[in-house]
Amino acid sequence: MFWFDKENKDVLFMDNRTVDNELLIDNRRLTVNPDVLADFTAMPFEDESFYMVVFDPPHLLHAGDNSWLVKKYGKLDDNWPSMLHDGFEECMRVLKPHGTLIFKWNEDQIKLKDVLATTDYKPLFGNKRSKTHWVVFIK
Repeated sequence: MFWFDKENKDVLFMDNRTVDNELLIDNRRLTVNPDVLADFTAMPFEDESFYMVVFDPPHLLHAGDNSWLVKKYGKLDDNWPSMLHDGFEECMRVLKPHGTLIFKWNEDQIKLKDVLATTDYKPLFGNKRSKTHWVVFIK
């Protein structure tokens, strides 16, 4: 949802779902049309493939399966710490040496400190003043 140019030829979009023009509660249309259909815990890329990865996993635990929030952003399950740990591992695996990982998190339901505790990687910097955080890591 944060991309300015979803058609940028230099960007490879990955998601584990496709959504075709679904009408949301606010009367906007939702389309999710990734270049690669895959799960962030098992990416189909070779080691050290990218200079930059943006990791924007679902951040909801408590929302109805058919709610517009889940349709728009996805939902974590009760095993979220392991899932996010594996996601961080995969992001670092596919990054080139000294590559940059941009991590986006909304802490409405799970605090950022609890998410960062799922990985041994330490962020360089990020913002600390809102519910939506942008955190930067270097491999």
